[in-house]
Amino acid sequence: MEATYRLNKSHVNIEDGKRRYMPGLDGIRALAVLVVVAYHFGWRGASGGLLGVNVFFVLSGYLIMDLLVEEYRSKGRIDLKRFWFRRARRLLPALLLMLLVVSVILFISDSSRFVSIRGDIWAAIMYMSNWYFIYHDVSYFESFGPASPFGHLWSLAVEEQFYLLLPLLLFGIIRFTNPTCGKLALYLLIGAAVSFGTMVLLYDPNTDPSRVYYGTDTRAFGFLIGAALALAWPSRILATPLSRKGTVVLDVVGAIGGAIVAYMIVFTGEYDEWLYRGGMVVLSVAAALVIAAAVSPFTTVSKLLAWKPLRWVGQRSYGIYLLHYPIIVLTAPANPNMKAGLLLQLVLLVVMIWLAALSYKFVESPFVESSTLIEGWKRSKIELRKRVNQTAFIRRRRLSVLLSIGMIVLLCVSCAQRESETTGASSKEVKQEMIQGETTDKLKEEPKEEPELHELLIQSQDVQTPSLLSDGVTAIGDSVLLGVAPELEKLVPGIMIDAKVSRQMKDALAIVQQLESENRLGKCVIVELGTNGPFTSDTLTNLLDTLGAERQIILINTRVPRNWQDKVNQELSRAGEERSNVKIIDWYSYSANQSGWLTKDGIHLQPEGAKAYASLVAETISN
Repeated sequence: MEATYRLNKSHVNIEDGKRRYMPGLDGIRALAVLVVVAYHFGWRGASGGLLGVNVFFVLSGYLIMDLLVEEYRSKGRIDLKRFWFRRARRLLPALLLMLLVVSVILFISDSSRFVSIRGDIWAAIMYMSNWYFIYHDVSYFESFGPASPFGHLWSLAVEEQFYLLLPLLLFGIIRFTNPTCGKLALYLLIGAAVSFGTMVLLYDPNTDPSRVYYGTDTRAFGFLIGAALALAWPSRILATPLSRKGTVVLDVVGAIGGAIVAYMIVFTGEYDEWLYRGGMVVLSVAAALVIAAAVSPFTTVSKLLAWKPLRWVGQRSYGIYLLHYPIIVLTAPANPNMKAGLLLQLVLLVVMIWLAALSYKFVESPFVESSTLIEGWKRSKIELRKRVNQTAFIRRRRLSVLLSIGMIVLLCVSCAQRESETTGASSKEVKQEMIQGETTDKLKEEPKEEPELHELLIQSQDVQTPSLLSDGVTAIGDSVLLGVAPELEKLVPGIMIDAKVSRQMKDALAIVQQLESENRLGKCVIVELGTNGPFTSDTLTNLLDTLGAERQIILINTRVPRNWQDKVNQELSRAGEERSNVKIIDWYSYSANQSGWLTKDGIHLQPEGAKAYASLVAETISN
């Protein structure tokens, strides 16, 4: 049927700008951008919100291929120059304005930080952010120190690279093979399979997944799946009513796809291994099913997604995506242990949407509706002048709204900082039940009854561990253990410490094997790792198996204000529950509300914190 037609010039006359509007797709855009924002806010129930970007990739692939095929069918050719200019006219003005405004803010408020991200700015302008981050080993997930406000622009770079390459690919295939749509779709799916295979080959569960997350080569499958859908299910054939049975089938297909997407957004996380071994492909196919149902105006799925508020947000989704991350980064508390409260986040969400609406009105629309950049600039000035010339009453009312929003933001920042110091304990107590390990009874009781630091030091000085010390105590860790080493050596004489900055759990196995071969591995082994990133269950299992059941193993969980903290602590806790020779030192719970023990990064220790940490380790050894 439709899959057998050739891409020949037809009598269909679909002029640019006259294509059928598909409101359901704006609803998809709205939901996708909102879950991305929720992910960056760190909201529960949106741990997989980064997958909203995958939805955008599939949607972009569908729309661009649909546009290119219709242009070729109606005109017998693809005007590449015109296509690329339309893309630039649509995307560049708002991007350049955002880069300019954020750069000025940073230059004025924090010039050293501005200097550090100048490369990010140029990469964003060239739409090469993803490869720039890969080349400079900039992690999307494991950022220490202030995040770049332009870190989210990697996805726009991938999209723009796709806009550049897909028309060339299509032009070349048509020029030399003149395939049917079915064959062309097959070629695209083969390309998607190659892209997915590249992701599988490059993904290493024991390292940061940013390379496969950023790469155009490893993310192309989303676009190609969407493009293949456009060939099998073009928008031009969907303007006519479907049979009742066909509509029902489409609704069922769309509902199944939507359920899969929703499940993955709620229940997956950025470090889930299966996500990079097929999960993202599943998500992309599920998104394609939703799109297939949404492009028909006669399905219930399309009507639900065409709900007016969703359409409104979806039309402004580009601006929301551009602005949300700089706003989140620039308003983040300086102390990483502090987190913006929900009230502040809701206010920021309103501000994002409001600013995106202004961008849509005064920047994006004027340029999109113009044939040249100069005409777009003139339209933008005219539209802005109309608003400025409105009555003084309206201007005063809008000024009062802006001042109110500013006051609310300042109040929320103040409240969020106080809240993090006074009420943070309650949320940590809930988490403690999940990650509590086998520590001493004293640590399992209420924090209020914990001994004072000087009491712990006295107890640790009286510790007698002749059996352990005679066989040796070995501690393996990262920069946290490195900082504690002098205090620990005082309290545990003869301990052998092997600690290194930026060490990960995956490095521990080789260290253990080397120490064992040199007869320097003690009968008591302390492992303090997980500060610098997550690890898989297999990595920890292999390490513990190598250490053996005859050794006493002590795992120290982590306090690191990063999104892998809970995953690390849960893995360690599980090991303590499953193995009788493994004990857990619950540093996470013990250090709760002890901000004076920690440095500004919320990870490393002040002298007093180092003493408390060393005392806790020494006491656990004695027990």
